[in-house]
This record gives sequence, structure tokens and C-alpha cells, in this order.
Amino acid sequence: MTERKRGARSRGPRLGLLAWAAAVWLPTSAPATVYMTQQEALERAFPGAVVERRTVTLTKEQLAFASRGAGEPIPSALVFVYEARRDGELVGTAYFDVHRVRTLPQTLMLVVAPDGRLRSIDVLSFREPPEYLAPPAWLAQFPGRALDERLQVRRDIQGITGATLTARATTKAVRRTLAIHAALQESR
Repeated sequence: MTERKRGARSRGPRLGLLAWAAAVWLPTSAPATVYMTQQEALERAFPGAVVERRTVTLTKEQLAFASRGAGEPIPSALVFVYEARRDGELVGTAYFDVHRVRTLPQTLMLVVAPDGRLRSIDVLSFREPPEYLAPPAWLAQFPGRALDERLQVRRDIQGITGATLTARATTKAVRRTLAIHAALQESR
């Protein structure tokens, strides 16, 4: 055994700085809470309808148009559009939006009515702590909304006490979806 210096304390096993920082600062990876699958959400939103998935690549003009409407850059030109028809008539268009809330993702299904207003919003999965999840009563302020300057937190959209980042991320997702939908309709 080696001799200890006088006055030195035994510290037990030492963690490397990186391991210590990871143990203290990095969030644990909790499994995502999945509330429903895409298929379940589509069936719930469009009972008895025929849903067709289309893959669309936005043109530069559509991307610019959507970015202006969203108030921020659209992250991808690739868009998956789910059009639901009943007896050949369009009853709604669904979009799935995956975005980061604080450090972890949330997946939403947003349904746009034929008139361009948001018809419904559903949370499909949420990885942040459950106390940050937007309650159904808060989400109820979105259906019927059109894309305009009032569609923002602290304007027509109330915030969520203790979940400000969720409120902002969800509102941005609604704006982004309505802007993409408008860009697609504009080019028809």
C-alpha cells in the first residue's frame, strides 16, 4: 500500500469529469409516452373516409410563402399530406408535426378543414415530463383558427403556466402547418 500524504482525505472512487457531468447534467432517457399511432389518429379524425397519403416537395416559392406565413423558416421542403375524402369530397387534410419542446420531441397530428382553418389537434406522443404536457382544455383553443397574426402565444393563444415551452412549440407547429397548407393551396 502506498502512504497517504498527511491531511489528505480519502475520496473513494473518482469519476472522470465527463462521467460526472453526464450523471449530473444530462437528462435520463425516459421512453416516449405514445397516446395513439398515426393510423389510430387518422381513423379517429376521419371515420369512414378514404385517406390518401401524398409526398410533396415544396418549391422554393412555396417554401418562402410558407416560411413567411409561419413567421420562421420551414425546416424541410418534404411534406407528407394525408387527404381524407368521403364520397369523393375532401373532408380534411392531416399533417404530422414532430418538433422539440424543450430537449425532447412531441408529435402532433393537425387536421386542416377544407376552408383552411384548423379542424383539430391531437398529441400522438410526448417525451418531456408529463407535467409539461398541454391539457386538452388548452388545446381546445386551436380548432377553428385561421393563420393570422393573432395566432400566437400572448395574443389570442393563452399560455400554459409551468409549460411555456410546450405552449410556444405547439403554437409554432399550428402556424407552420397552416402556412404549409396555405402554400400548397396557393399553388393549385
